[in-house]
Amino acid sequence: MEAFLVSTGVVALAEIGDKTQLLALVLAARFRKPVPIVLGILVATLANHALAGSLGAIIARLVAPDVLRWALGLSFLAMAVWMLVPDRLDAQEQARPPRFGVFVTTLIAFFLLEMGDKTQVATVALAAKYPQLITIVAGTTLGMMIANVPAVLLGEVAATKLPLRIVHGVCAAVFAVMGVLLLLGVMPKFT
Repeated sequence: MEAFLVSTGVVALAEIGDKTQLLALVLAARFRKPVPIVLGILVATLANHALAGSLGAIIARLVAPDVLRWALGLSFLAMAVWMLVPDRLDAQEQARPPRFGVFVTTLIAFFLLEMGDKTQVATVALAAKYPQLITIVAGTTLGMMIANVPAVLLGEVAATKLPLRIVHGVCAAVFAVMGVLLLLGVMPKFT
C-alpha cells in the first residue's frame, strides 16, 4: 500500500502545472469533449508509465542495492530542483491542427509529451525503489488522473486559481525529503 500511496501522491503533486496538465487545458478548451480527452490521458499514461516502470524494475535488478540507493537518492534531489522550474506548453504545440479524433490526438500528444517528463522520471525511480511494478504504475497513473481530470473538466478556471508556486514548492520538498531519507538509508531496504 505504501508504494501505491507514495506513487499516487508524488505524481499528483508533480503533475500540477506540468506541461501535460497544460496540454489537458488546451485540449479541453479546444475540443470541449471531456470524455475522449480523459480516456486518451488514461491510456497514454498507462502505456507510458508501464514502460517507465518496467525500466525502473530492470534497473533495480541490474544495479547493486547500495549503488541504487545513492542513485535514487540523488535522482529524487534532482527532481526536487526540477520541480521548481515551471513548465510551459509551446505556442507551436497549441496551434497544431488535429489529424485524428479527440481520443487519438490526446493519446498521441500525452504519450509523446510525457517522454522524459518529471512524472515519467519519477515513475522510473519509484519502480526501481519498490518491487511492486503494477502497484507503481497504478499509483502513478492515478496521480496523473487526479491532476489532469480536473484540468479537463474545469479548464482555465483551475489553471488560474491554483497557487502553482506553493504546489511546486511542496512537491519539491517531498522529493527532497525522500532523497535525503534514501541517502541516509532511512527508507526501507531494496529487495
